[in-house]
Amino acid sequence: MIYTVTFNPSIDYIVDVDHFQTGMVNRTTGEHVLPGGKGINVSIVLKNMGHESRALGFMAGFTGREIERLLAASQVESDFIDVAEGMSRINVKLRSDQESEINGQGPAIRASDIAKLYDKLDQLGEGDFLVLAGSIPDVMPASSYEDIMARLEGRGVHIVVDATRDLLVNVLKYHPFLIKPNNHELGEIFGVSLSTKEEVIPYAKKLQEMGAKNVMISMAGDGGLLITEDGQTYASMPPKGRIVNSVGAGDSMVAGFLTGYIETADYENAFYTGLCTGSASAFSEELAERNEVETLLRSLGR
Repeated sequence: MIYTVTFNPSIDYIVDVDHFQTGMVNRTTGEHVLPGGKGINVSIVLKNMGHESRALGFMAGFTGREIERLLAASQVESDFIDVAEGMSRINVKLRSDQESEINGQGPAIRASDIAKLYDKLDQLGEGDFLVLAGSIPDVMPASSYEDIMARLEGRGVHIVVDATRDLLVNVLKYHPFLIKPNNHELGEIFGVSLSTKEEVIPYAKKLQEMGAKNVMISMAGDGGLLITEDGQTYASMPPKGRIVNSVGAGDSMVAGFLTGYIETADYENAFYTGLCTGSASAFSEELAERNEVETLLRSLGR
């Protein structure tokens, strides 16, 4: 079974406004309401690709119930902890001449809520996959990812971590199955600027030397690369297409990688499936669907 964790899920309210002006009444030309959060995105794309998962995390208030309803409507299983105080956040994404975002805070997560999440994670075992994705809310310990991985160490759970800076570096000692920074995040870790695959590869290998089994780097319009635990390097430009919405593309890449790996146990296939799944989401208003991914795979001769 695949499990995803989103500590601070959201309702994403995406609005299009022609020539937005501050201090004025602006009217939308388009609106989308979607469940948001990196782990939730992974679960949705996995479902679109034909694989079941269970979305874990915290929810609160009427917005939390709406997140659960939206996931159920997409046939995604969720098992959130119901937090007593506050409400799940609403993130507003304004698309106009410039893109702007206003992100909500989220509920007050207590130690007892975290303990309930740990009880659920204690059920994971040999062969399960766990995706830890995104930032950690200020109301939770900064070591939460480390604490989870230490708790599950030795149980045969394949853990995927999609996080930045210290959140990522600090878990490498627990040997995550896969990590997926982008080239800019990789550069931030080592204090360098990385723009080409030739520049990225040695630093990706450094993360592997620090403990990661497989390192996948997303590079937006320059595609991506994968350094595998058996010493292989795969790199590719992305399939061709028009970028419509980059939100969720990185999460889709993770879901695509897991799809390819689960179906074939082949890292090369997993890499290309991940690359095309991320691109399929970027080329659409919604998250990637299987037929879109397969079309893009064929365009790369896969």
